[in-house]
Amino acid sequence: MGNRREWAVTGMDCAGCAAKITRAVERLPGVSTPQVTVMAQKLTLDSDGTTPDSRIEDEVRQLGFGITPRGTDAGHDHGPQDGPWHASAKGRLVIVTGLLLVAAWVIRLTTEGAVGHWAFVAACLIGVAPVARSAFAMLRRGQPFTIESLMTIAAAGALMIGASEEAALVVFLFAVGEVLEGVAANKARDSIRALSDLVPKTALLEQGGRTREVPAASLEPGQVVLVRPGDRIPADGRIIDGISGIDESPVTGESVPVTRGPGEDVFAGAINTEAVLRVTVTKSAADNTISRIIRLVEEAEESRAPTERFIDRFSRWYMPAVVALAALTILIPPLAFGQAWDVWIYRGLALLLIGCPCALVISVPAAIASALSSGARRGLLMKGGAVIEAAARIRHVAIDKTGTLTHGRPQVTDVMPAQGDAERLLSLMAAIEASSSHPLARAILAHASDLPLPTATDARAIPGKGVQAVIDGQTLTVASPRHALEAGVLSGDLLDQAQGLEEQGKTVAVLFGATLHGMVALRDEPRDDAAEAMRQLRDLGVTPVILTGDNPRTAAAIAATLGTDHRAQMLPQDKQAAIRDLTADGGVMMIGDGINDAPALKQADVGVAMGSGTDVALETADAAILRDRVTDIAAMIRLSHATMANIRQNIALALGLKGVFLVTSILGITGLWIAILADTGATVLVTLNAMRLLRHDPGLPPAKLTQGQPQPR
Repeated sequence: MGNRREWAVTGMDCAGCAAKITRAVERLPGVSTPQVTVMAQKLTLDSDGTTPDSRIEDEVRQLGFGITPRGTDAGHDHGPQDGPWHASAKGRLVIVTGLLLVAAWVIRLTTEGAVGHWAFVAACLIGVAPVARSAFAMLRRGQPFTIESLMTIAAAGALMIGASEEAALVVFLFAVGEVLEGVAANKARDSIRALSDLVPKTALLEQGGRTREVPAASLEPGQVVLVRPGDRIPADGRIIDGISGIDESPVTGESVPVTRGPGEDVFAGAINTEAVLRVTVTKSAADNTISRIIRLVEEAEESRAPTERFIDRFSRWYMPAVVALAALTILIPPLAFGQAWDVWIYRGLALLLIGCPCALVISVPAAIASALSSGARRGLLMKGGAVIEAAARIRHVAIDKTGTLTHGRPQVTDVMPAQGDAERLLSLMAAIEASSSHPLARAILAHASDLPLPTATDARAIPGKGVQAVIDGQTLTVASPRHALEAGVLSGDLLDQAQGLEEQGKTVAVLFGATLHGMVALRDEPRDDAAEAMRQLRDLGVTPVILTGDNPRTAAAIAATLGTDHRAQMLPQDKQAAIRDLTADGGVMMIGDGINDAPALKQADVGVAMGSGTDVALETADAAILRDRVTDIAAMIRLSHATMANIRQNIALALGLKGVFLVTSILGITGLWIAILADTGATVLVTLNAMRLLRHDPGLPPAKLTQGQPQPR
C-alpha cells in the first residue's frame, strides 16, 4: 500500500470524465486504487513514488482537465470553484466556434465560388482542433472510444465528402453541449457548497474575560465562544450559559426553532434567535456536523447503485457496437449493392455521433447526486446510490421504540417500595444506575437528583437484562419484572401491580438483592408524529413493526396507540434474527439509535440511525435522519422512490432518443447536425430532469397534496 495522495480536479461534468481520468492514471507505474468523484471534484490514489506527482498531474492536464494538489487540513475545503462558463476552455471554444460559424455564413452570403466553402472548412478545423487533441491524448492512453474521437472522425469525414457547413455546425453544437453539461454539474455542486457557506467566517472568542473576533475555522475544542441573538453558531458545541431558541433549519431542515439551554448541544450554522449564549466548542471546523454532511454527500458517489454499475458496463460495449454498425453502414450498401459512397458515408458519420453514451452514463449519477443534495438539505442523509436503490425496494420498516418512536425522555410516574421508604429505594436505584447512559437510567437519576446517593462499587451491565452493583456489601440488581420473577423475588400483589402498570404502557424497573426492595414505573410517551408516520408508511405499502427490549404489555400498549405490529423482550441478537426473518418477505429498513441496535442495523438492507447529528448517526448506519421526526422515515422512502422514477425516466430519454435517431440516420431522414443535437439534447434533458430532484420535497405525502392541506415543515 502506497501513500494516499489527493488532488482537486476542475472541468469534470459527468461520470464519463471521471472514467477517462481513472483509466489514464491507473496505467501509470506504482499507482493503485484511483478514485475520482465528480461532485467533490477530487482525485485520490495510492502511489508508491515510482511515478512522480508531476507526471500524474501532466496526465490529467493532457486530458483537458485542471488539477492542483488538494489541502488536507482545511475545515471548509469542499472542492475548487469552477469560474463562469465563458471563462472556461469549453466556454471559450463555444464563443470561438460560434463566431467562426457566423463569419463563415457571412462570407458564404457575400461572396461567390468556393470561398464560402473554405470559410466553413476553416471554422470546422479551428473548432475541432482542441477536440482532436483530446481524442489523440486519450487514444495514446488506451481509450479509443470516446466522444472526442467520434467527433473528430465525424468532422473529418464530413469535410471529406464536402459537407463543410454541417461539419462546422456539428463542432459548434458539440461545444455548446459540453458547456451545458458543465453548467448543470456546477448547479448540483452549488447546492452542496451552499451548506459550507452556512458556517460564519468569524466567531467571538472568550479569553481572559474579554472577547475578540477570530476566524471560525481556527476554533478548537474546549474554547468558549459568545453567540449573540441573530448570529449563526460558529462551531458544534455545548451551551454553558443562556437559554434561547435555536433555528436548526440550515442543518436539519426543521424550520421551527427549538429551545436549548445549558448542557445541550448545538450545531455550527444554526441561528441563535433570542438571547446571548456562551458555548463551549466541542468539534473543530473540519469535523463539525456541516463539514461531515458535505463529505458524506461528496463521497457517497463511491457507493454506486447497482443500476449505475449496469449502465456503466452496458455503455462500454454500446459505443464500440455503434461504431461497428456505422462502419457496416458505410461499407455494405456501396460494396454489396452499388450504392453511392458519399450518401452512406454521410449516414455512417451521423451514426457515429449517436454512438456517444454520455446521456446514458450520466442518467444515474446525476439523479443520485441531486437526490443526495436534496436529502442533505432536509436532514435526510443517505450514503450513496446503493442505499437509495435499496430504500426504494423496502417492504418492511423495523423500528426501535425507546428514543426512536418515543422521545427517549421517560419520566418516573410511580415509586413503590417493598421495604423502607420511597427515598431510600430511589437513592439505591440511582446509585446503581449512575454509570449507565440508558434513557431509563437517566430518568431515575434525574428523579433522585436531590437525594444523597450511597457508594456503589463493581457496577456492571447485564446485557439485555439490567444493571448490577454492590452497595454496603450487598449485590443489588435493577432489572425488569420478568428477570425479577426468574430470580424468584417478585410475586403476589407486587407482581400484579407491575403487570397492571405495564398494561398502561409504562416500563417497570425492579430493585432486588436476596429479597425485593421495590419497583419504579416510568413512561416514555410516543413522539407527536409517530402515529402519522405509521400511517404514511402503510400508505406507501410498507409494513412497520416495533422491535423493543421492553415487556410485551408496554410494547402492546404503544403498538395499539400507533396501530402497528410489535415484538417485545428482544435482546440485540433477537432483533438481528427478527430482521433476518423479515428479509425473507422483501427489503427491510431498520431504524434505531445507532448504538444499541448496531447488529440489527447491519443486518437490515438499509440501517438508518435516528438522532440529531451524533457521531454514530453520521457514520455507523447506511443512512441517518438528523431531525427527531418519525415522519422523516416515510420521507426518506419517498425520496428514494422519486429518485428511482427519475432514473427510469432518464434511461428512457437517453435510450429512446438514441433509438429513434439511430433508425432515422440509417434511413437518411436525419443528418449530422440533427444527430449531434439529439446527443447533446439527450444529455441536457437528462441532466435537467435529474436536477428537478434538487427542488423535490419528500416531506409531503401525495395523498395530502390532493387534499390541499398545508405542507408540514
